[in-house]
Amino acid sequence: MNNLEKLKKAFSDALEIPTETINDELAYGSESWDSVAHLALVASIETEFDIMLASDDVIDMSSFLKAKEILQKYEVKF
Repeated sequence: MNNLEKLKKAFSDALEIPTETINDELAYGSESWDSVAHLALVASIETEFDIMLASDDVIDMSSFLKAKEILQKYEVKF
């Protein structure tokens, strides 16, 4: 499984949505992505990539595209 697939899986698991619906336009407030799901998403991403996100990154993660940008700071390649 490549990193893009792993990130889609993390989003799918946390937001309980099909991976086919996940794209760069997916943003906080859409689908089932609310504040509670955001915490689940952060935990899912941290588990999937074995990292610990900084608080600023957790707050800044407002879309799937932004999540990819943030993960690149942690040396995750897409």
